[in-house]
Amino acid sequence: MTELLIIADPSLMAERQGWLAALADERRLSGNTLDAYERDTRQFLAFLTGHLAAPARLKDIDNLRPADLRGFLASRRRDGAGARTLGRGLAGLRSFLRHLERKGLANAAGASAVRSPKQPKSLPKPLSDRQAIAVVDAHEQLADEPWIRTRNAAVLTLLYGCGLRISEALSLTPADFAGTPTSLRITGKGDKTRIVPLIAPALTGVEDYIKLCPIPLADDRPLFRGARGGPLQPAIIQREMQKMRGALGLPDSATPHALRHSFATHLLAGGGDLRTIQELLGHASLSTTQVYTGVDSARLLEIYDRAHPRA
Repeated sequence: MTELLIIADPSLMAERQGWLAALADERRLSGNTLDAYERDTRQFLAFLTGHLAAPARLKDIDNLRPADLRGFLASRRRDGAGARTLGRGLAGLRSFLRHLERKGLANAAGASAVRSPKQPKSLPKPLSDRQAIAVVDAHEQLADEPWIRTRNAAVLTLLYGCGLRISEALSLTPADFAGTPTSLRITGKGDKTRIVPLIAPALTGVEDYIKLCPIPLADDRPLFRGARGGPLQPAIIQREMQKMRGALGLPDSATPHALRHSFATHLLAGGGDLRTIQELLGHASLSTTQVYTGVDSARLLEIYDRAHPRA
C-alpha cells in the first residue's frame, strides 16, 4: 500500500503502517476495507496536524479527547461525507487506537465515548412480481435432482407467498402441513407467534416436494432436508438463489430475503393495509413495516420518470 506524504511524526506513521499490515496479514480484511481505513486515518492525521499546528505525535494520540474526534467528523461532514462514510471512518480510528492501546502507546477510551453517526435506513429491494414468480417456479430451478428442484421451489414459494424468513421456513415440520391446512402458525423473532395464510401454490409446492423426497420425513423433524438427509441449511438456498440470479438475469439484491420484501411490497401495492402486513410479517413495531411505503413511493416515482412525457 503506497504511503502518501503526511506531516506527522515518523514513529506515529510507522505504528500506523504496522497496524495496516496487521489488518492485512492477520485479520485478512478485504483490499477495499484496507484502502478505506488507510484513507480515513490519513485524513485524520492530516486534520490533527492542522488542528495542533504541528506534526502529530504518539503523545498527541494518547491525549486525544472526544471533542477532537468530533471535530474531525464535523470537518469531514462539511466536506460532504455522509453518515456511512463517517461511521466507517470512526470504526477505522477505533481499530487504530485499540492497536496502539494494546502496545501501551495510547488510550482508546476517547474514541469509545464518541457515538457513531446515525445510519440512514436503506430501503428494501424487492423483486418485481414477474421476477418473483420466475424465482419460485419449479421449472426454473437449476438443481439436477427433481426432488431437490421441487424442494428449492417449495422453500422459495413460502418466502414469497407467505412472507417467511428463511429460518422460519426451514423450521417447519411435516406436522405443520397435516390435513391440508389453510394457514401456518409461525414462531419468529423473539418467540413471537403469528398466523399466516397458506396460499394454494405454496401448499401445492410443499406437497410436490413431500411426494418426491426420498428421505423419510418424521412429523416432528424438519420438513426440508439436505441431499444427505440432514436439516436443510440456509446457505444451500442462498447459493441456489445466487445461481438463479445469473440464469434469470436478476440483480445482486435478489436474495432469499428479498422474496419476503417482495411479499410485503406487492401486498401494499395491491391495497393491503400496513397493520395487516405488520401482523403477517411478525414485526413488533409498525415503524418497521412503514419502510415499505418508501419502497412503494420510490417505485411510483421511478415509473413516473420513465413513462410521463413531462418527467
